[in-house]
Amino acid sequence: MAQTITEKILARAAGLDEVQPGQIIEAPVDLALANDITAPMAIAEFEKAGFEHVFDPAKIALVPDHFTPNKDVKSAGQAKILREFARKHAVVNYFEVGRMGIEHVLLPEQGLVSPGDVIVGADSHTCTYGAVGAFSTGVGSTDFAAAMAWGKVWLRVPESFRFVYSGTLPKYITGKDLVLHTIGLIGVDGALYQAMEFAGEAIAALSMDGRFTMCNMAIEAGAKSGVVAPDATTAAYLAGRARRPGVVFASDADAAYARTLEIDVAELQPTVAKPHLPANTAPAAALADTAIDQVVIGSCTNGRLEDLRQAAEILRGRRVHPNVRLIILPGTQQVCLDAAADGTMQALIEAGGAFSTPTCGPCLGGHMGVLAARERCVSTTNRNFVGRMGDVTSEVYLASPYVAAASAIAGHIATPEMVLSKGRAR
Repeated sequence: MAQTITEKILARAAGLDEVQPGQIIEAPVDLALANDITAPMAIAEFEKAGFEHVFDPAKIALVPDHFTPNKDVKSAGQAKILREFARKHAVVNYFEVGRMGIEHVLLPEQGLVSPGDVIVGADSHTCTYGAVGAFSTGVGSTDFAAAMAWGKVWLRVPESFRFVYSGTLPKYITGKDLVLHTIGLIGVDGALYQAMEFAGEAIAALSMDGRFTMCNMAIEAGAKSGVVAPDATTAAYLAGRARRPGVVFASDADAAYARTLEIDVAELQPTVAKPHLPANTAPAAALADTAIDQVVIGSCTNGRLEDLRQAAEILRGRRVHPNVRLIILPGTQQVCLDAAADGTMQALIEAGGAFSTPTCGPCLGGHMGVLAARERCVSTTNRNFVGRMGDVTSEVYLASPYVAAASAIAGHIATPEMVLSKGRAR
C-alpha cells in the first residue's frame, strides 16, 4: 500500500510493514526532550512511580531555556531539579547555561535529530524537527516521564495534509511568511491532529532555517507534526553534524492524503499575524498605521543565524526608532558566535538592538522583554494569544525577521521596502 513519509516513519518504528491513519501503535523513541518548565513535573511523576533508571541516558535531552538565566528564586529551583536529575542519571545531553541554547534551535545544531527518527518532547514546538524528515511531536509531562522510563510512546497515526508551494519566492518572503499565510488560510484548527507535509518547488528552494520555522509552527494550525522530505539541502545540513545517519523516507506518489492544498507563492506579500491568533493574518503593508513599542527577533521559530542576518540586512546603517525597544535573542551560543564573527551582531547593536543570551524568555511573557499594559510588540515568535508576552491588554504581532527589523526602524509595522526606500541613516 502506498504510504506518506509520516506513515513510513511510524511503520518502521513500530516494526510493521505499513500503518494506516487512526491506527494505535507503540513506537520506540529516538530522542525525548524537555525544558525547565516541563521537565520538573515529569521528574516528579518519574520518581513518584518508583522508576530508578532512565531507559537510555544518551537518548534524553534536558535544556533549561525558558526562564534561564534564572529570573527569580522559583525558576532557579526549577533549573536545579533538571541539573540534579541529569547528574543522578548521567543524562548525556544536558545543556547548562553558557552551553545551552533554545532547545529547538540547539538540538538540530548539535546533530541530535536525524531523518526517520521518532522524537517526543514536553514542549508543543517539538514538531520543529520534522524539517530533517523526522516524526516529532509534543507530549505532556506525564507522557515524557513514561518515555524517559520505558523509551516508548503510544501514538495514533495521524492523517497527512499535504501543502504544495509552487513558484519562486519573492524577495523578503521567508518560511515565516509561508507558514503564517498557510495558517491564515486553514485556521488554527485546520490541520487538527494531522501531519502537515510541506512540499513543492518553493520548499525545495527554502533553506533549512526556513524549513525549521515552518515545521515549528505546524502546531499553530493544530497539527500533530510538520515534515519536509529530506533532500540535498537536508543532507548538506546534516553532513558532519548528525550523530547517527538516520533513515531517509519520501512519500509515495500515489499516497493517500486527507487533503492537499496548492499555494502559488509568486504574489505572496510579507505577512503579519494580528492579535490574538496566528491565523489572524494580513499583509504587513496594510498595517502601516499600527504604532509599536517593542520588537523581538529570535525564539525557537526565528532565532537562527539566517534570521539574524535578515534582520541585520535591514538594520545595517540605520537606527531603531526612538520609541521602540529592539531585543535580539540568538538561538544558541554558536549562533551568537557566528553572528559576532560575520558582523551581524555589530550591525544589530549599532542600530540600537539589545543582544540577549539564548532564552525563550519574552516569547511566553517570562522575562527579558515582558510587555506592559496596552503595549504592542512585533515579534518573530510563534504565538500571539491574549497575554502571551505580558499584560492581558498588550498585543503581539507575529512577523518575519525582515518585517520585524523594518518595523523597529519605522516605529510602526512596516515592510522592508518602506524603510529601504528612505535610504540609510547618516
